[in-house]
Amino acid sequence: MRFCTRSGCGTEAVATLTYDYADSMVVVGPLADARDPHGYDLCARHAARTSAPVGWQVVRHPAVMRLGVAS
Repeated sequence: MRFCTRSGCGTEAVATLTYDYADSMVVVGPLADARDPHGYDLCARHAARTSAPVGWQVVRHPAVMRLGVAS
């Protein structure tokens, strides 16, 4: 089991967040099979509340939305 990487959160992770700097995107997808040093594991609450910097977009994978993670 992996846990949310947000500071102070000990909830089980259900999604992995990655940044696509070239396309100015924050991508929230299903929990990666293995830890990625360039990804951030998030619990459902933090995955749903993820926002992007001004001028960027958040892309949520359909599988994450089916889990009820995205609002």
